[in-house]
Amino acid sequence: MSNFEQYNNIFKECFNVNDEQLNESLVYNTIEEWDSVGHMAMIAELEDVFDIMLETDDVIEFSSYTIGIEILKKYDIEM
Repeated sequence: MSNFEQYNNIFKECFNVNDEQLNESLVYNTIEEWDSVGHMAMIAELEDVFDIMLETDDVIEFSSYTIGIEILKKYDIEM
């Protein structure tokens, strides 16, 4: 499974979204599941799957599906 597919699966599992919702409009707090608790669960899953430890600033800046891809690139995770 590619990194991009794993990334998408994390969003689907954590936020109960479908493929059509995985785009630039998927932003923190725009769906009920992506609240502060859901955010930290998603961060933990990303760190586990990609074997990384996100810096605090990156956790805070991770405010959308699209921004998340850019943040992961900083950790050499190619999408």
